[in-house]
Amino acid sequence: MVGLAWAAGAAQWLTHPGFRAWQTICVAVTVQALPFLILGTLVSGAVNAFVPARVFSRALPRRPALAVPVASAAGVVLPGCECASMPVAGSLIRRGVTPAAAFAFLLSAPAVNPIVLASTAVAFPGRPEMVAARLVASLAVSAAMGWLWLRFGRAEWLRMPSRHTGHRHGHSRWEEFRLGFQHDFLHAGGFLVLGAMAAATFNVAVPRSVLDTFAGSPWLSVLFLAGLAIVLAVCSEADAFVAASLTGFSPTARLAFMVVGPMVDVKLIALQAGTFGRAFALRFSAATAVVAVAASAITGWWLL
Repeated sequence: MVGLAWAAGAAQWLTHPGFRAWQTICVAVTVQALPFLILGTLVSGAVNAFVPARVFSRALPRRPALAVPVASAAGVVLPGCECASMPVAGSLIRRGVTPAAAFAFLLSAPAVNPIVLASTAVAFPGRPEMVAARLVASLAVSAAMGWLWLRFGRAEWLRMPSRHTGHRHGHSRWEEFRLGFQHDFLHAGGFLVLGAMAAATFNVAVPRSVLDTFAGSPWLSVLFLAGLAIVLAVCSEADAFVAASLTGFSPTARLAFMVVGPMVDVKLIALQAGTFGRAFALRFSAATAVVAVAASAITGWWLL
């Protein structure tokens, strides 16, 4: 009897509209991010197996302070979502790139690549200042966080998974590529699912009427949309359309949504914790959120 009652209760709960909505959002976030995670782990495995370490030392300036803006600017020409840039950044650090430069690339690649800028232009037709503001603010945040890591970062905060990096003489490069891809994908995939579950929970639990409460205040609207970007975990290629739909909010608040989202969201924090360790993820994500909100407010005041 107890078992039948429990089964009946579970069946009712599983068919509840709220759970169905949670399930749909969770699957949607995961499916949306999965191709980019696969792309990133493919690039990471290829870098590890086929690209000599000396390539990176030649491509970036030797001085870390100069390497940071160069790595940040590289995100403009390298398409990639936040899920794709995470394993690539981890691979760069394992290959000897200074962490500050790798983190600058990690933040800029999903925020200012050509696909994202084009989608922003489409989402805001006749508003080129929104595209320019997103580009300027995102580059400023990525460079600032790289320099902040140079000044305040500590090596003990990084707890990267230990595995061999680079090609080993006498071993098949394709086998090393396969093993590297398998390791990075399985390791990051679990954290992606956890992040998607957290994003879905917020979407279902918080009523949409809450949005209207904050829209009237210039400062609260910026902070609210920044926080919303963190928990919604919308892919950077699609977040401009979400921002454009939030017509009750100011342009600066919508800019904050687009700047913060690709750099700090729940699935990205989970991926950072899995790739670099929990101590790094908590500190770096909190600092990035503060810098991103400040950069959005300043850029919005200047350009919008």
